[in-house]
Amino acid sequence: MTHTGSLPRTPEMRAVFAGERQVDAAERAELVRSGVADVVRRQLDAGVDVVNDGETGKESYSTYVRERLTGFDGEPESVLSLADLNAYPGARDKFMQVTGNDVAEVLGPPACSGPIAVADPDAVDADIRNLRAAAEGTGATELFLSAASPGVIASFFANHHYPNREAYLLALAEAMRHEYEAIAASGIILQLDCPDLAMCRHVLFDQLSLEEFRSQARLAVEMINHATANIDPDRMRIHLCWGNYEGPHHLDVALADIIDVVLRARPNGIVLEGANPRHEHEWQVFTDVEVPEGKVLMPGVVDSTSNYIEHPELIAQRLTRYADAVGAENVLAATDCGFATGARMSAVDPDIAWAKLRAMAEGARIASQRLYSRV
Repeated sequence: MTHTGSLPRTPEMRAVFAGERQVDAAERAELVRSGVADVVRRQLDAGVDVVNDGETGKESYSTYVRERLTGFDGEPESVLSLADLNAYPGARDKFMQVTGNDVAEVLGPPACSGPIAVADPDAVDADIRNLRAAAEGTGATELFLSAASPGVIASFFANHHYPNREAYLLALAEAMRHEYEAIAASGIILQLDCPDLAMCRHVLFDQLSLEEFRSQARLAVEMINHATANIDPDRMRIHLCWGNYEGPHHLDVALADIIDVVLRARPNGIVLEGANPRHEHEWQVFTDVEVPEGKVLMPGVVDSTSNYIEHPELIAQRLTRYADAVGAENVLAATDCGFATGARMSAVDPDIAWAKLRAMAEGARIASQRLYSRV
C-alpha cells in the first residue's frame, strides 16, 4: 500500500512555514532532514509499504517550484476559482473562514513574468538524499517522490510572459525535466501530481465545453509525455485529483469523461480518488474500460478531507471492487489525496491521518487474504 504524497509536517516545520520560527538555511536543512526521518518511520509503523518524504520540505505540492525555477516574480493573480463552492455562497464563506490565508497563498502564488529555467538544480538532490538516508535499513519496499506536473504549475501560476498556454506548458516541461529525470535516475519512483487533468474542469476551465476541456487535458498529457520521454513508464505514476477540499463537488468532471485521456500518459501507475462520496462509485468505470497492460491502479480507499476513520472492512470492500475489475495484481491501496496539501493546510487532524493509514493497512491485509484465497 501507498498514499498520495503529503503527510502532516512536524511541529517544527509547521512553525517554519507559518513564519512563527525564523531559521537560516543550515537549520532549515536540518529540520527537513529530521522531519523526513520522522515521517518515513511513521509511515512504516502505520503499515505503508511504498513510502516517501511526506513532502516535508515543500510549502505545497505545486507552489514549491517557485523556489526551484526562475521566472516567477510577477504580481500574484488568483487564477483558480472554485465553481462548485461559488454555487453555494454559505459553504464558500465557511471554507474561506476555515482556510484563511493558507488557501489564498496556494491559489494565488506569484505569476510567471519571465523565462522559466532551473534555478536550483541541487534542490531535488537534497530530496533524494534525505529520503534515501531516512529509509536506509528500514526494509521499506519502495520509495517515491512527488513532483508537480507542467499542467498543474501552469494552472496555479498565472502566465504573464509566454504567448499562449501551449508555449507556457512547453517551457515548464523542459524545465521540470531535470527534476523528473533526477528522481527516476536515483531509483526512486517519480509521482507526477496532475490535478489539472480533473480538478481544473471546475476551477479553471468551467466556461469551456467538455470537449474543449478534454483538449486542454490532452495537451497537458502531451507535455507530461514530452518531459518524461527518457524515463521508464514502470518507474512513474500520476496522481489524478478533483480538489482536496470539503465542498459540494457537484461540478466535478466524471472519470468516464477523461479516463481515455489519462490512460494516454506514459506513467504506468495511476493514483486516483476512490473513497469520497462524489467519486467512490467510479470504480465501475473499469468494468467497461480496458486498462492497458502494465498500468496499475492505486485507488484512494480513505478520504483525505474527513476525520472519519474508515473501517478496515470498508477499505477491503473498496479494494476488492477494483481488484475484481482489473485484477488483484494491478491494484495497490492509496489515499484520495494528501493529508497536508499545503504545509499549513490540513482538514484532517494529524493523529487521525496516521490512524487512517493504519486502518488502510489492515483493510489491505483483509482484501489480500480474501482475493488470494480464491486461487
